[in-house]
Amino acid sequence: MQQLDLFSSPDPKPKPPVPEPVPEPVTVQKPPPKPLPEVEIPVKIQVQMPPDNLPPVPFTGTGTSVTAIQPPQKKRGRKSLKEVADDPDLMKALDAIPLDKQYYSISEVATMFRVNTSLIRYWENEFDILQPKKNRKGDRLFRQEDIQHLKLIYHLLRERKYTIEGAKQKLKEDRKLAARSFEMVQALLKVKGFLTELKEQL
Repeated sequence: MQQLDLFSSPDPKPKPPVPEPVPEPVTVQKPPPKPLPEVEIPVKIQVQMPPDNLPPVPFTGTGTSVTAIQPPQKKRGRKSLKEVADDPDLMKALDAIPLDKQYYSISEVATMFRVNTSLIRYWENEFDILQPKKNRKGDRLFRQEDIQHLKLIYHLLRERKYTIEGAKQKLKEDRKLAARSFEMVQALLKVKGFLTELKEQL
């Protein structure tokens, strides 16, 4: 049997746990960043200079006068009759177009003459020699003969500066003579263009 020690002290109480010491945060200083080496990168810049034939615009201010170059301003909207008539390459471009189709739509004809379709319709109403065919939808179909008549009308109105009534009278007087005159002018323009090209090659 186990003997009881009545005079001995009871079991000692367990000691509370001692918290472990928390380490202090250590601050580490980063070295300063090294500067990047200087590198030269080649860059190409294209500068478009204005043409030399622009008129100088006088600039008046305090001191000496300065000339500034003013770019040409583009006009908005349709070209005037004078601007269209001053286009010498139009008839040359018309002669270069091969008329290999039997019929041409009004939009194709307007593109050839660099005009609006409304002007082609107006000329059709004013001049009897223009008689394009119409399909079931009512679309106008121009034959090669109609395009030749349009060239003659264009020549009288835009190049010879006839009015509508004057061009009508000219065609009524002698249509063959007007057509022959137009063909002669076209032949002379071709000769002039050939001589110009020959002069440039010399």
